[in-house]
Order: sequence, then C-alpha cells, then structure tokens
Amino acid sequence: MDTMRERFISVTSRLLDEDPRLALVLAEITMDGFRPAQRRHPERVINVGIREQLLVGVGGGLALTGLRPIVHTFASFLVERPFEQVKLDFGHQGTGGVLVSASASYDWPAGGFTHMAPGDVALLDTLDGWTVHVPGHPDEAEALLRHAYAAGDDKVYVRLSQQSNAAARPVRGLRFQTVREGRAGVVVAVGPLLDNVLAATEGLDVTVLYAPTVRPFDDAALQEAVGRARADVVLVEPYLAGTSTAAAGEALAEQPHRILGLGVGRAELRRYGTIDEHTAAHGLDPRSLRERIASFSRQPVASR
Repeated sequence: MDTMRERFISVTSRLLDEDPRLALVLAEITMDGFRPAQRRHPERVINVGIREQLLVGVGGGLALTGLRPIVHTFASFLVERPFEQVKLDFGHQGTGGVLVSASASYDWPAGGFTHMAPGDVALLDTLDGWTVHVPGHPDEAEALLRHAYAAGDDKVYVRLSQQSNAAARPVRGLRFQTVREGRAGVVVAVGPLLDNVLAATEGLDVTVLYAPTVRPFDDAALQEAVGRARADVVLVEPYLAGTSTAAAGEALAEQPHRILGLGVGRAELRRYGTIDEHTAAHGLDPRSLRERIASFSRQPVASR
C-alpha cells in the first residue's frame, strides 16, 4: 500500500494535468516526486527552496491572480514557522488555497522536535474559516485532497501522516461516521488513530465516531450520539491533547456533559525512538487508551 504522501504526489500530478487553474508550491520537501509534473508544467510547479515564509507568500500571491494553489511541506514548516504568512497572506487578504502537510506530530522521530508539529491544528484554530482534514488512510487522503482542490476558493488544511488505519472508511461529505454504538459514553477517534481506538474499546459499551474532518466540527453528529448515550465524551486526536475540547463543549452547550481530551502531550520527548514508541509514550496505544477511556466512562476493564 502506498503512503498518504505518495498518494498526494500521484493525485496532485494528475490534477495539474487536468486543470490549468491549479498551481503547486514546494519548499524542497517532496520535490523529487513532483519532477515529472514540473517538467510538464514548469510555470505551475514552483520550488522556492527552503524558504517557508516565501512558500506561503507565493501561494497567497498565486491565489490573488485567480489560481488555486496547493502549498506543501512538513507540518512544522507549513503552519508553525510561517504562521504570520498563513494569517495574513490567506486570511487577511481573503484568499483561498490548500495547505498539505506531511510528517504530522511525530512521524519522523529522528528529525527531532524541529520536525514535529503537534500544535498545528490548535494554531489554525486561532484563525477563521479553515477546513481541516485529517485522513486516516491513503484512500481517504485522495478523496479529501480532491474535495479540498474542488472547494471553490476556500481555505483548507490537509494533514497527511505516515500512520494509517488498516482499511479506509468511505468519505461522505464532512460528517463524522458512526463506527460502533454503545450507551456508556462517546469516543471520537480522529484520522489514523481509529484502529487504536477500536482495539481499545473492544467490549466497552461506548459509541465510536470517526472524524476524518475535524473543522468544521460536526456538532450534529456528536449531539445525536450523546442523545443515545451517556454524555461522557472522549476525544482521541493525533495532535495536541485537548485541541477539540472547546468545539465539543460548544456542540453540547445545552446539556450537561463531561469531556476528556486525549492526544499528544505538551512535554517534549527528547529521545528519538520510533513512531510506535512515541504513540505509547503519549498514551495513544490501545492498552493505554483502554485504561483511560474505561476509567473516564466508569466501566470495569478486564486485563487483556
């Protein structure tokens, strides 16, 4: 199976062939994969070098000319480093574009903390009007990339990861999907953490919602799920813990509820390790999730 990043290369290369309005802006990262597309479309595949502020600024400038820019690099270099340009060159200027990241929260542990971006979605939450997709499988990444490309002149962030669920889920609009039903609480699993959540909640009496799109937050789906279950909500996100607790709280403002936000911790892990070791260290492996979800939803949990 190809990775999300490899699927991004193939899908975007085809879209560049199909639509003369589409432009791609890179900052060295993934450039090798796009060299054939650059040879075919040298005026619309632009590599600015390792200049991330320029990367976003060029994307915003292309949008002002009427093009639909796709801007790509690692998440830490796409959202965090050039955040002022994201805020001004897209938000303040009223332009639209598609930001596509790679490397996610800790997908390349050997790169160290400079190449990790657990706070990217929380940072974008300080801005207005961004749609945020967090696919959990390359097939979902393709569907959401095509949706982002076709989304008029909207501002869209697509967060690609090296991590993936074993199977894709159908992408039906931007709604959460009900994967499992129960009555003792609701667990919202975001993107590539769905498989871990399903393993963690096996045998627990909880509803599991799957969220490949987190902004806009699907208020209606959460309200419906809570209406069928106890109003104990656990959010399991592959980025900064608690990022979506405010959104979930607003969705449930009319009814008493409890919310637990699980995700990547704020403490920096200074040993490189592997992706799986980082997942376990942040308590996002199935065993840790089971203990935390069962405790919060007040359910007995047998040893596994």
